[in-house]
Amino acid sequence: MSLKIISWNVNGIRAIHKKGFIDWLKEENPDIMCLQETKAWPEQLPEELKNITPYESFFSSAEKKGYSGVGIYSKIPPISVEYKLGTDEFDSEGRTLFIDYGDFVLFNIYYPNGKASETRLEYKLGFYEAFLSKVVDLKKEGRNIIICGDLNTAHKEIDLARPKENSKTSGFLPIERAWVDKFLNQGFVDIFREFCKSPDQYTWWDYATRARERNVGWRIDYFFVDNKTQNLVSDAFILPNVHGSDHCPVGITLNR
Repeated sequence: MSLKIISWNVNGIRAIHKKGFIDWLKEENPDIMCLQETKAWPEQLPEELKNITPYESFFSSAEKKGYSGVGIYSKIPPISVEYKLGTDEFDSEGRTLFIDYGDFVLFNIYYPNGKASETRLEYKLGFYEAFLSKVVDLKKEGRNIIICGDLNTAHKEIDLARPKENSKTSGFLPIERAWVDKFLNQGFVDIFREFCKSPDQYTWWDYATRARERNVGWRIDYFFVDNKTQNLVSDAFILPNVHGSDHCPVGITLNR
């Protein structure tokens, strides 16, 4: 049995709803759909967005309205759902959903952006460390782990169109990239790069400069798996022709 899992920073679930998200979801037909930057509380969503047959939906929201947030639509009944990392400082922004499916645990995460200030960069790095602690503990238990979401960091020079110009920009700082190395060294794999080594593969483009038209982008949306689960992944892909957000969807096919 194969599963298709897709992840997408939608830059507002209510905005993407108006652009035909439900029709797209039904046509693409993933088994699990992970969203980041939903920017809504569940009670602000119309019923047709909360209840899309045959999916069950789960949402983690920020305390602040119209900010952050993640969601999952799942055809597969979960064993358990966690909404928090376990640290109040990070959990107030609604950035995490962890679903245990039995044979694997899925992390859907909207990692913080560090561009606004030095304080937010420190917050981002602290969040990274809190996440790392949790996922490493789970890996030590022998669990199969899949992680997806907007990492808000491009790992290597191949992962953005203009690396030299952005070497001092949060999202491509040496300290952020070094953390990704540290994370991968714990036994995790950037699974897209196992299937595609080509340049010019991006998932985010700046709206203001119409960068998408010129494919001047960043690859900041990822799927990571532990090195045991890597053997179960038969494909990893980017869907650059799907519009509606400043990000595009990414996905994997998993043999279960």
